[in-house]
Amino acid sequence: MSNATQLAPDDSNVGTPNVENKRAKRRWRPGALTWISALLALAGLTIVIYPLAASWLSSYNQSQLIKDLAQQVQTSGPERSDQLGAARQYNDALSSGVRLDANTNVPTGAGSSSDTSLVYKDILSTGASEVMARVKIPAIDVDLPIYHGTSDEVLLKGVGHLEGSHLPIGGKDTHSVLTAHRGLANATMFSNLDKVKVGDTFTVEVFGEVLTYRVRETKVVDPDDTDTLLTVAGDDLVTLVTCTPLGINSHRILVTGERITPTPIKDIEAAGADPTIPGFPWWAAIYGGGLILITTYVWRSGYTDAKRVRRTKRH
Repeated sequence: MSNATQLAPDDSNVGTPNVENKRAKRRWRPGALTWISALLALAGLTIVIYPLAASWLSSYNQSQLIKDLAQQVQTSGPERSDQLGAARQYNDALSSGVRLDANTNVPTGAGSSSDTSLVYKDILSTGASEVMARVKIPAIDVDLPIYHGTSDEVLLKGVGHLEGSHLPIGGKDTHSVLTAHRGLANATMFSNLDKVKVGDTFTVEVFGEVLTYRVRETKVVDPDDTDTLLTVAGDDLVTLVTCTPLGINSHRILVTGERITPTPIKDIEAAGADPTIPGFPWWAAIYGGGLILITTYVWRSGYTDAKRVRRTKRH
């Protein structure tokens, strides 16, 4: 009997504080402060990364639109000549005039076409794309699609051609006006247009044609001033318009270029080339790394918080 008593299992430790403490150590219970800190860190990281991500995605989408337009133009064949012919006919019939009214950011087209058979939005259109042309400004690394009109919707996704000014196909006695936003959080657009200097060049690619312009004038128009962009006899002009200063947008920047003929060989050779795809999205790697750090913090803090709660209860 004494041996049996000695061999009997000892259940005295079951349910004791030592066993429960060991189990408690395995519990994961983040405190409210941990969750609040993690959420604040996530919100801050998102706010910092958003402009980078939005700009990258916008540039990528614009590059794809330009690439698609180039492919559509190459396969359009006779339609390409018809479109350019209609554009010339439209420009010839256009009574051009562009006003920059006081206290307005977007210019107003005052021109009208005497040829009512031509519909503005049907000219320089492939039907499969809303893009009419492409503008490249090497000095500020801009390569953007050009759309019909200057509506808010258009200016959020690219450069708008001002209806009422000549279509950007070149020719004597023409003056085309292209406008874009500046300082958007999700796209660069014309944000650096103020860095373009007299003598710099930019190109317009439209239905297989390449037009190169050399900047001959840059100026800032006061908000209370009214200006008019008219044709100059014998000249082939394009004016780029945006607002300034950044974040205030009270004034307007006008960058006017005069056509170079013949078109430089380097611009002809570069015509139709695929746009530069935005580089590696480092913002995604940074955001992913931040998420890993925040997750690790919450995971480790959960056990630390549990231990702190136990110590508090013990005392």
